[in-house]
Amino acid sequence: MFKIKSIFKKETEELHPQRNIELLKKRFIKKQQKKLVSQERRQRIRDYIERAGFDVNHQKLSKTFFNIAIVINLAISAWLIYYFSVNYGISWGTIVSSMIVLWVFIFVLLLFSMWILFYIAVDLKTFRRKVDIEEVLPDFLQLTASNINAGMTIDRALWFAVRPRFGVLAKEIEIVAKETMGGVDLKTALEKFASRYDSAILKRSVSMLNEGIEAGGKIGDLLNRIAVNIQEQKAIINEMSANVTTYVIFITFASIGAAPVLFALSGALIEVVHNLGSAFGQTTNIATSVGIPLTFSGTGVTRSDFRIFATVSLVITSFFSAMMISTIKKGNVKSGIRYIPIFVAVSLIIYFVAQGVAEKLLKLVL
Repeated sequence: MFKIKSIFKKETEELHPQRNIELLKKRFIKKQQKKLVSQERRQRIRDYIERAGFDVNHQKLSKTFFNIAIVINLAISAWLIYYFSVNYGISWGTIVSSMIVLWVFIFVLLLFSMWILFYIAVDLKTFRRKVDIEEVLPDFLQLTASNINAGMTIDRALWFAVRPRFGVLAKEIEIVAKETMGGVDLKTALEKFASRYDSAILKRSVSMLNEGIEAGGKIGDLLNRIAVNIQEQKAIINEMSANVTTYVIFITFASIGAAPVLFALSGALIEVVHNLGSAFGQTTNIATSVGIPLTFSGTGVTRSDFRIFATVSLVITSFFSAMMISTIKKGNVKSGIRYIPIFVAVSLIIYFVAQGVAEKLLKLVL
């Protein structure tokens, strides 16, 4: 039967050679398309990482994350085997099934978490570089305008305006200068530089510069006006930020001042109620002055449970408070990332200090 199929296949190939050529072409085109898609995806990842100024090989980074996940899983596996076998005497079948779950789910979760953290770090670094560029852009444009007014060409004026204090912008302009020396059009090199960062100020400045070059006007005066416009825009933003200082103070006080103290007082109140319950017995009815009976029974909320609840609540509240303050002051969330650990640490410190003070006062009173 197999021989009959092979003979029939050869005969059909001999009868329809054109069809075979078309099939080969389609397969070749599909392979080339897959290669192009893979290359484009890798290039996008490289460009994304380069925006943050990281010189990292994507393949080496993947291997590193893979090895780290393996090491962590091996450590967890060894600890679980020792813990369950010594303390609980669990069978090897249960241990093996637990290891399978660990290596299937935890391993994938570790890899996913490491990549997420890496891309968050890259995104924050890129944002920091964008902010640094916008800070020094007006001074750079004014120096470039002075060089142009002195008789330099635009590309030479950009190159000679580079100063070490410009930091990231100086390195990017050096890249633009190298590309123009290699034969790339100045307009194309500047547009490529602006597209690397999600900055409306930078893109608008580059767009106006390119339009001025095409129109053939006085580029020096144009750059001076762009620099003045950027400085005026920053002044307006600073003024708006100063006008909302009251809201910032209120949110800060509520999240890292009032909330920890109130949680500490609530914990002290729980301790008072527990002491009253232990003093009057677990099931004793007490008639109050207004005739309402009170019954102390059950365990209720323990101090340890409330402490966990208060800690988690303070961390979440501080996290979102820092994000709100960043949005109010800077207009975006990324600028307030550095506030989050400060808010969390201060709120927890105030909570534990207030809790200690409340406990000492209770001991003195009771």
